[in-house]
Amino acid sequence: MAAVRVRQHVNPLGKKYQTPASPLKWEKIYVEPNQPLHLDIGCAKGVFLLNMSKIEPNWNYLGLEIREPLVVEANKLRSELGLTNLHYLFCNVNNSLHSLLSCLPSGSLQRVTIQFPDPWFKTRHAKRRVVQPELVADLANYLAVGGVVFLQSDMEFIAVEMRDRFAENPAFEKIGTGEWLTENPLIVPTEREIGTQKKGEPVYRALFERVKIDTLRSKDTLDS
Repeated sequence: MAAVRVRQHVNPLGKKYQTPASPLKWEKIYVEPNQPLHLDIGCAKGVFLLNMSKIEPNWNYLGLEIREPLVVEANKLRSELGLTNLHYLFCNVNNSLHSLLSCLPSGSLQRVTIQFPDPWFKTRHAKRRVVQPELVADLANYLAVGGVVFLQSDMEFIAVEMRDRFAENPAFEKIGTGEWLTENPLIVPTEREIGTQKKGEPVYRALFERVKIDTLRSKDTLDS
């Protein structure tokens, strides 16, 4: 992939990023639009999704990224490689997710990844972080029952915040008994993940499943 110079941090609250993305015509994007969809939020250069799409051609892949030059280059490479199950979209996910997912074929969204998002360290910048309660609610509405959300970060406080926001939504149930997953359940690591592990630094991972809320309520009744 060609080197593209972009700003490392983009403020999603900036005026430039307040126009939501338009709904997509899925049949024009994917040759097989009814295949299960993997959504990667904050896909950066898109290398992770590119590798996933090669290994799993029976899935469709959509990467969302707020830095437009990265999206342009990623789609260019995708086209050069002739991958018909992969697409990248420039948008601000925090104001575009609902419009994008509302037009999806029912039940097609089956996997979501949010990996190493910008931490925005300062408390006053917390609203710029990608995993907000509204994003979790949108995913709860459109992720198929049995679908999964995989989260990871090399910043523990961000991983905790992401994990807790999904745990607070009754539509999601954390998989695994430990505080964090010790291994990545996916078949492809991200570039950031590889670099972090080479430095001997920890990666904090959590996996959630979309469950039937009625099932959860019945469990709570039995437990009480």
